[in-house]
Amino acid sequence: MINFGALLSNTSNFLYTYILIALLIFAGIYFTVRTRGVQFRLFPEALRVLGEKKKDGKDISSFQALMISTASRVGTGNIAGVANAIIAATVIGGYGAVFWMWLLALIGAASAFIESTLAQCYKEKHGDNWVGGPAYYIQKALGSRFFGVVFAVLLIACFAYGFNALQAYNAGSALQYYLPGYSESIWPAVVGAVLALLTGLCIFGGVRRISAITSGIVPVMAAIYIALGLFITVKNIGQVPYMLSMIVSQAFDPKAMFAGIGASCIMQGIKRGLYSNEAGMGSAPNAAAAADVSHPVKQGLVQMLSVFIDTILICSTTAFMLLLSGVPIDAYSEGMNFVQAAVHSQVGPFGPLFITVSIFLFAFSSLVGNYYYTEANFRFIRDSKTGLLVFRLTCVAAIFIGAQMSFSMVWDLADVLMGLMALVNLVAILLLGGKAIRVLRDYQKQRRAGKNPVYRYDEVGVGSPEIWNEAHAKKWED
Repeated sequence: MINFGALLSNTSNFLYTYILIALLIFAGIYFTVRTRGVQFRLFPEALRVLGEKKKDGKDISSFQALMISTASRVGTGNIAGVANAIIAATVIGGYGAVFWMWLLALIGAASAFIESTLAQCYKEKHGDNWVGGPAYYIQKALGSRFFGVVFAVLLIACFAYGFNALQAYNAGSALQYYLPGYSESIWPAVVGAVLALLTGLCIFGGVRRISAITSGIVPVMAAIYIALGLFITVKNIGQVPYMLSMIVSQAFDPKAMFAGIGASCIMQGIKRGLYSNEAGMGSAPNAAAAADVSHPVKQGLVQMLSVFIDTILICSTTAFMLLLSGVPIDAYSEGMNFVQAAVHSQVGPFGPLFITVSIFLFAFSSLVGNYYYTEANFRFIRDSKTGLLVFRLTCVAAIFIGAQMSFSMVWDLADVLMGLMALVNLVAILLLGGKAIRVLRDYQKQRRAGKNPVYRYDEVGVGSPEIWNEAHAKKWED
């Protein structure tokens, strides 16, 4: 009889060890070189673009699209995922996993720029909403409806069933601190039912309700969480140099780098980094396409910021809280327990309570943001109202079931689905990257001329001519 759990674990290890790590790093370095370090060079420009106001009150702004993608990125992976990576690699250098998260974010931001710019170039208008993403640019730019559908199916499986089950599980596991024997009680079902109900109320309200909710929850929770991490860091400021030296030294320790398949700090850092910031995975472009902007590069720059927000700010906050707490890493088998114990050691009983509330709100915002991605891809495959209703119900059911799954199975399932989806998208953006770079050159040319860049298909030849036409350009120039 097949052991499904072992099959998932072995597939995950093979996929990341032999394929994805190399492909993620290659794509990040390749696009960093081809764009001349767009993630560093145009970082101030990205901040400027983020402050631009939307032209039409009905459309999603750059900021709202950023919050939808950040809501999906900033979830329980930023807390439990970071802790699990450190725990998993602790035998041979848990500190080093943090470095590889940082590296993936720094070079992966270039991949995030490329994929989100392409999503804007090849987006479509469905009713009042803009939609797009890898499925659309694979079909339009590569001319393959088949592989577009393959990507859409993988994304739906990953986010609707893999990631949302994981978010629900992590939200529930935060209660173990207060409820010993939680997993054997009725509480997992209660947590699953509450999250499923709240998510259902949001997803049946449409994209504007989703953008309104995520725009409210994400910035506030992220700011409070970062403030807590900053407090703990300042409180232990004397230990920071030692912590940083350990992060760098263990990252390049041969034993830690090339340990057994599952324990390598490189693999743990990159797996949890990819799950957290999603750079190159193909998820955030679905949110990027929802924004109405004058030039595709603007949303590419804005979505690039989300990678920095997610990993450099929030994941680092978690890592610093854990590594400065003095709590032994190897005392815990699950990340959530480690986080709560670490925060309790620094700020007392308030800490675990705040982490528990944060986990619930981050999980909820991720559930809502994740669903937005899946609906756009479901409509790509088949735009059916009846089918969409059934699909929404299955999404809600997956949340309820996920809260009651086992630790190893829910993480391995999410990793495998995430890896397969990323594999398809990375190949696509490597083939299409030159088109995004042509669009970037057009943007820079207009900025050097002192203009507010406005995109016209006729001048560059990339994207959907029916979208990036003269009428669209005039709207932004008037």
